[in-house]
Amino acid sequence: MSIHRKGCNCNCNKKESYGSKFSTKMRSVNRMKNPLTMIQSYARSLASRGLTNKKADIPTKQLRVLSCFGDSSIGGSLGPCEHLGKSEKEPGKFYCTECGCGDKKTTWLEPKSEEYSKLDYPRLSCPAKMPGFSNYDGSDSKENVRKNIIEHYDPMKISKISVQIVDQI
Repeated sequence: MSIHRKGCNCNCNKKESYGSKFSTKMRSVNRMKNPLTMIQSYARSLASRGLTNKKADIPTKQLRVLSCFGDSSIGGSLGPCEHLGKSEKEPGKFYCTECGCGDKKTTWLEPKSEEYSKLDYPRLSCPAKMPGFSNYDGSDSKENVRKNIIEHYDPMKISKISVQIVDQI
């Protein structure tokens, strides 16, 4: 059903229909973050930490660091994730600008000394579904060049990425 009459003089695309306009609006709504999904993801991460402050193992954290920060720390040419943001609250700290958590001490990707960081959670979701994260999805790696590079990265090089995991008392 068209929203225009035959003699429409509004200089618009006369073939545009209400259905196509509506579907475009729905697509933009679907791109917005769902607060309920974000809360569920956060709750899962907290539950995985448990009462004893469990942490992800070293290889998982190394893969997460590679996915977020790239490989410049070991002399590679893979740059950081496009969603990596510099903290305005603490120099030298970084956070994910895509997940919706914001720039807070609890969302910084790398810890201050022995503190628990976001990358330490045993279960952690990534908006880009990158390797190392709980919601990792390799099915779109053909479209996502960065993800494809990380999937085929040499495990020996990944093991050289320095990560900080401090046991809690």
